[in-house]
Amino acid sequence: MLDSLQFGVMLAESGLLDEAVREVMMRPQLMMIAESSPGIQSAMKSQVSKWKSQIRAQLGQITIEEKFAEEIALYQRSIELDSAAFSQQLDDLLIQLSVCSSFYGKASELAAHPHHRYSPMFQSYFCNQWFENIAKALNQAQLDEMKQHKQALLADLYQRVETLQAMPEMTESGDSNKLGRLWDMAAAKLRKSEVNLLKQFAVFLKSQKGLQKIAEQLGRMADQVSDPNASNAPVEEPQLVEEQLEQVTDDIVGVHEGDDLAKLLPNETMFLAYPELEVIFYKHLVDHQLMNYQMQGKQRKLRKVKTYKKAADETMLDKGPFILAIDSSGSMQGFPEKCAKALAYGLMQIALAEQRDCYVIMFSTELITYELTKKDGLREVLNFLSYSFHGGTDMAAALQQAVKQMTEDKYQNADLVVLSDFIAPAPPNDLLDAIKQLKAQKNRFHALKLSSYGNPELMQVFDHLWDYTPSPMKRLFKR
Repeated sequence: MLDSLQFGVMLAESGLLDEAVREVMMRPQLMMIAESSPGIQSAMKSQVSKWKSQIRAQLGQITIEEKFAEEIALYQRSIELDSAAFSQQLDDLLIQLSVCSSFYGKASELAAHPHHRYSPMFQSYFCNQWFENIAKALNQAQLDEMKQHKQALLADLYQRVETLQAMPEMTESGDSNKLGRLWDMAAAKLRKSEVNLLKQFAVFLKSQKGLQKIAEQLGRMADQVSDPNASNAPVEEPQLVEEQLEQVTDDIVGVHEGDDLAKLLPNETMFLAYPELEVIFYKHLVDHQLMNYQMQGKQRKLRKVKTYKKAADETMLDKGPFILAIDSSGSMQGFPEKCAKALAYGLMQIALAEQRDCYVIMFSTELITYELTKKDGLREVLNFLSYSFHGGTDMAAALQQAVKQMTEDKYQNADLVVLSDFIAPAPPNDLLDAIKQLKAQKNRFHALKLSSYGNPELMQVFDHLWDYTPSPMKRLFKR
């Protein structure tokens, strides 16, 4: 007994999708960019695979359209009739087919012969022809829909290629992880002004070697942290150990009494020159009183040594996200604003390469958040870079928001970087206590001061402080 779902599944598995996927992946432009980077190739294959699964499900559901559902229900009722009832209801069936099926013409021809309809084999033959017509119509409907989806997929893939080609500053490193995630983010179509904006900050970041150095240092800090909850366990493991041994004849270090004839001093042989003194030699030999060279040297032996280390490498924490709290008040306009945006741009690229996330909290008199590394993160990056700084400074609210985020599991081993002129009051005590707890869990708090001024009490909150000011005499200083 066949229903509309069985029709859909049968046709969705007809091989049309596999052929469409092969055709897409064999496009020359897509093959070239896929071969340029393993990261892009993996991301592209993943995208096409997801598209294939989604379209397979959609093709299976095309039969629920009213036209096909009505005809399949009519077919279902017809095959359940006996031969006599089918012959009697054939005229009514033709009327219904004229409304809902392209099989009506063929059906009319089959029913036009009066002797055919009363044949015991007529119903079976008629329904088989009808089934083939339904399958063909469904197949064509699926093919037409799949072509539309394939064109949409190709348009999306070509758009991503165009976007990546418009951002050579972000793709020049060739890092596979970074390029793979950039592919995921590159669905946005960029206007010329937006491409120029990205290039502007890429060029500015290249010109600021100090900012690049800060970004690289921030990227490395998460590697130096292990799980604070993992205890050091004693482990015995074989190691090569150097030992000082007299049996190793590397150096002469002195003279001592012994019975080793191979290390005998020459003057001891004088006793053997005279028969009356020979007995003294043998007495010294028996009593281990012959004068011997004392030798000593180093020898390496494999011994079991007890050491204390993490029970397994798994105890190392995964690198957490970057959380950038950026002061967007009016006092940050000009050089500080460009530095803040350029550092965020640089950290985003490090996050992409290291499979980390990068969040931005813009704070003045209000909070605005951006997630720069999500699927449509390129649009977020552009919105962030084009934002104009204005208003006052409410740093406590920004720190509270960051602390709230860092208490969640996905923010373990996170790096909070506050970029500001720090012309603001110190945080309240309850916020300081929360920050202290997060530091104990190996989250790190950094600050980049973009002004010659700032509240010293506020800046004491952070583990690391970089002073990056417009003054050429004081461009980079790390506490």
